[in-house]
Amino acid sequence: MNPSDLIEGGAAALEARFGKAFPKDVIVLGSGLGRFADTVTDAVRVAYADIPGFSRSTVVGHSGNLIVGKAAGVPVAVMQGRIHAFEGHPPQAIVAPIRILRRLGVERLILTNASGGLKPHMVPGTLMLIEDHINFSGFNPLVGPNDERIGPRFPDMTDAYDPKLRALLTQAAREASVEVKSGIYMFALGPNFETAAEIRMYAALGADAVGMSTVPECLVARHCGMKVAGISVVTNLATGIATRPLSHEETLAEAAKAAEKLASLLQRFVQLL
Repeated sequence: MNPSDLIEGGAAALEARFGKAFPKDVIVLGSGLGRFADTVTDAVRVAYADIPGFSRSTVVGHSGNLIVGKAAGVPVAVMQGRIHAFEGHPPQAIVAPIRILRRLGVERLILTNASGGLKPHMVPGTLMLIEDHINFSGFNPLVGPNDERIGPRFPDMTDAYDPKLRALLTQAAREASVEVKSGIYMFALGPNFETAAEIRMYAALGADAVGMSTVPECLVARHCGMKVAGISVVTNLATGIATRPLSHEETLAEAAKAAEKLASLLQRFVQLL
């Protein structure tokens, strides 16, 4: 199936399920952060496997469901889990869901992830609003033929993470009594955790947290005209800063601890949109 057919097929399947009044906001939940989905009311859940163009993650902590309902009374769609480039999916697998959602009229994409802290103040449990990102992965899902109907060949990444949305997140955090920090997110391909030397380099380049997701989705969303906001939940101090070996189990455990704070922040945020 060619890319255009994939987008149209996925959009048609979701329109048949939800009609044309699809929510304007989509929240992507990262590793261990799926608890927010449990707060969605009037929820209709569709497995990615049942949506043309959506691929199922092979990573523990990513359930693989699209949930449409209301958060704090506001219509919202939630992607409970994502796929990652390190899983070996082709770039088309990453771009298709975002483009399908855009085809349905989605205007804003709120990305969340679990990350490793690169600075001493980015301790586990920190919620970091993403100011900007550094793509250090060598991976870009926009490589290849470009469809001008979707977006320009050379998309501008000024304000990749929308300043107005970041300001609303800051306001929402204050009103929800949730402490947040702000910083730069580094995208590394993975799946291995980084070496201590790499972590020192990332910090020297100006990054505050590092992870294995989010940037590809941001690139695709900005290419097709969506506004993007990002929240990184720091689940561990990175290699060379941490005092013990890193593990995905620790990532999931620390993400679960921060999930309630994230849910409170997101509920207030969608009310302010």
